[in-house]
Amino acid sequence: MKVVRTLVAAGGENAIDLLSKHVPELSKGRLKDAMSKGAVLLSGKPQKRLRRAQTALQAGQQLQLHYDDDLLQRQCADALLLSDQQQYSVWFKPAGMLSQGNEWGDHLSLMRFAEQHFAAKRQVFLLHRLDREASGLVLLAHTKTAAAALSKLITEHKISKQYHIRVKGQLSDSLLQQGDIALPLDGKPCLTRFNLLQYDAQLQQSWLSIALVTGRKHQIRRHFEAAGHPVMGDPQYGKGNKDAAGLALQAVSLTFTCPLQRKAVSFNLPPSLQLFSGLA
Repeated sequence: MKVVRTLVAAGGENAIDLLSKHVPELSKGRLKDAMSKGAVLLSGKPQKRLRRAQTALQAGQQLQLHYDDDLLQRQCADALLLSDQQQYSVWFKPAGMLSQGNEWGDHLSLMRFAEQHFAAKRQVFLLHRLDREASGLVLLAHTKTAAAALSKLITEHKISKQYHIRVKGQLSDSLLQQGDIALPLDGKPCLTRFNLLQYDAQLQQSWLSIALVTGRKHQIRRHFEAAGHPVMGDPQYGKGNKDAAGLALQAVSLTFTCPLQRKAVSFNLPPSLQLFSGLA
């Protein structure tokens, strides 16, 4: 069941009563669950998620409900905190988890997971995204100063990100020698560099190490589909590359000069979490 409603408070009522009155097809229990999972937005500057059912509303305030039974019942593995640098942290985002929520909720998002993780409440700023189907390293900031400094590094392409992917087929010698794909995406220049890690002749699939020089939406997935070697398990791009194991794309390392500590740092995904085993 999907329900989308915009409600205006008359004043002198609380959030759950307003929702219950105008969305009778959903019980108070289901509405409270939706609120706790971030599916109710309260108007304002900025707009925010309203989680507390008994919040008193002022006249003219608006609530937006985006209820989807299927989405609210979904679950995924927990994220893992790999490195806590106080002003920022590095996480392992599992496949199936969003980087951040949307109007339909945020209970399956890394940002919400991080907000709830720390005993002493911290701000959480998302600095870059990783596709829901992908897994791997994501950098979060916890102060405005850190967010601004690290975002500047990303904008200036000063954070080196390495990925591992498994693609359909065997890449030609000429493509391997070329070592990059420079196909523009969305009218903008793009560059993806890669090298071969391993070719599995039995499966006719190749493991590649990827370095993104630019960061367009779904750049790796779109580039390798265009090259005729779609990423295995990709639900959106490619043909003949379905895989029950899921999307074979993983962010495995982040390297940069920390603008806060002013030293070179490198964060690597532990071997136990890596999709590519490195076994010939």
